[in-house]
Amino acid sequence: YEITYGDWSSDVCSSDLTSDGLSRVVEASQAVAGRTSSDVARDESYWREVQGAFTLDRTIINLNNGGVAPSPRVVHEAFTRYCNQQNQAPAYHMWEVLEPGIESVRRGLAAEFGCDPEELAVTRNASEALQIAQLGIDLQPGDEVLTTDQDYPRMLATWEQRARRDGISVVTVSFPVPPPSPAFLVEMFSKAITPRTKVILLCHITNLTGQIFPVREICRMARAQGIRTIVDGAHAFAHFPFTLADLECDYYGCSLHKWLSAPIGTGFLYVRRELIPTTWPMQPAPASMANDIRKFEDIGTHPAAGHNAVAEALAFLHGIGLERKAARLRYLRERWSQRIATIPRVRIHTSPDPAQSCGLGTVGLDGVDCGALASALWTKHRILVTPIRHDHYQGIRVTPNVYTTLDEVDTFAQRSEEHTSELQSPYVISYAVFC
Repeated sequence: YEITYGDWSSDVCSSDLTSDGLSRVVEASQAVAGRTSSDVARDESYWREVQGAFTLDRTIINLNNGGVAPSPRVVHEAFTRYCNQQNQAPAYHMWEVLEPGIESVRRGLAAEFGCDPEELAVTRNASEALQIAQLGIDLQPGDEVLTTDQDYPRMLATWEQRARRDGISVVTVSFPVPPPSPAFLVEMFSKAITPRTKVILLCHITNLTGQIFPVREICRMARAQGIRTIVDGAHAFAHFPFTLADLECDYYGCSLHKWLSAPIGTGFLYVRRELIPTTWPMQPAPASMANDIRKFEDIGTHPAAGHNAVAEALAFLHGIGLERKAARLRYLRERWSQRIATIPRVRIHTSPDPAQSCGLGTVGLDGVDCGALASALWTKHRILVTPIRHDHYQGIRVTPNVYTTLDEVDTFAQRSEEHTSELQSPYVISYAVFC
């Protein structure tokens, strides 16, 4: 096989593909070519081929793929192979043989995202990518940054530290879940901008409820007023189709170990080319690298295996096709949410509008503590979901993946129905909110 990503092509050994199931996924995709994505989303014979490409613990119904997802065998075996290779003589195999592979990965990710490879840095996760932007932009005392109270806690904590350290002001806005429309979110930001606003941080899709933002409209509005935009894409890349042209942002950070199913500890940062020289790296780099996107990767000794295996994760994504993947994820969310919506007192916090949501969904039930429900699902049925707590709502977050079966989402819905009548918890159990 020859897998092609824009101007990046790499020959993939056919023996590797047949051992990990990717070849069967490619063949299955060829067999459904010409059918609509929504039609294929309901074709269980097709998705059985995809499910067979993973090695999983099926005693667990894993519905927290939004935190971190398992890799298909083609990715995990590549990662293991690279780990073994770099361990043979790290000073040679890791630095001289494997590390140069990051340039092929950069080109592949850039082609998928729709930017120039010289605008994309390979990072270890979305937090690192976004913090490079948040900490690297020059701000003065009194400058304002604008965000929402539903962005990821680590990113909010980063702004709060800058407020303590640099004297900036952090302005957060709130919105209902789900909001009435994308236009409501644009207007929300517009009303909060002041002459002191220098940066807007917004989610592409929130980790709490899966709300997709009208990013391009917000970024255009900000740029017209000289405001920089940082987009938190931790849950967006490889979840649903888009490119940079659909965003028009200045900075974009994401994780690859979520919806791309790449090795744990991989991500990327996009920086608009003209902003690279004026954006400080989080770890100091020599002045000679001021204009080089690679200054954001200059973090000292690190393994090459993880970022190199991103190439196989991209190959697997292309084997399915992102349109098909998004349609399947949306179908799974609709399947469980429509059933649970019939339960009295249920509150679906995720919009059914395809423009505002995809595979990630959150549901709350009045009078039922989200931690208690998540605990019951896990301890009694080994169903893994994410309890979500916010000042204005609570619920459980459900994030299936392409390997998730209909039986698994149906079991989740059935068990949730059973437990909601049992759990009228007046107390609060403390649970972590997963990324």
